[in-house]
Amino acid sequence: MKLHNYFRSSASFRVRIALNLKGLDFDYVPVHIARGDHRTGPFASISADRLVPLLEDEGERFSQSMAIIEYLDETHPEPALLPRDPVGRAHVRALAQSIACEIHPLNNLRVLKYLVKDLKLDEDAKNAWYRHWVRDGLMAFERQLAQYPAGTYCWGDTPTLADCCLVPQIFNGRRFDCDFSGLPRTMAAFDACMKLDAFQRAQPSQAPDAEA
Repeated sequence: MKLHNYFRSSASFRVRIALNLKGLDFDYVPVHIARGDHRTGPFASISADRLVPLLEDEGERFSQSMAIIEYLDETHPEPALLPRDPVGRAHVRALAQSIACEIHPLNNLRVLKYLVKDLKLDEDAKNAWYRHWVRDGLMAFERQLAQYPAGTYCWGDTPTLADCCLVPQIFNGRRFDCDFSGLPRTMAAFDACMKLDAFQRAQPSQAPDAEA
């Protein structure tokens, strides 16, 4: 199993968490997206969307972090990252997609670069954009969590797909000094996750291509 990823990519971070939770060994292949290495060279020739992460397994290539994690959950069922019941699965997917589909697309690297290079926003305006959408999205996430019974993690007492998405978003938000006040359930789930070795080993600072 081979994972093409970038240490600071939150989508890559999600997949590293899932691989660690399932105890799966993988070869770490760095792709420096800040330098544009995903658009040129060997990686561009194997990735149709030229985005990280890309997982190679059993002669197949898989893109998009959410699809990769669900593939891992189906091929390596234990520990499960989605509940067994259809209702639970739907709720966990909704939580995960609130981050992966609502928050993350508005503040990933290519969007931030476009704001600065093409729309000519200065650093303060770019950061204000980032903080606004992260804060807005996490408040919605907190309201969702409040609908469900309290657990150790986002859903219940074992980590799920939702936690795989939450932790990288908090890491990225901290880099931009986002406001995490008034998010008790969200931050409690984050803190619980960071007590686990699988999440600690997946964090950007532990990656082979980590930079200061």
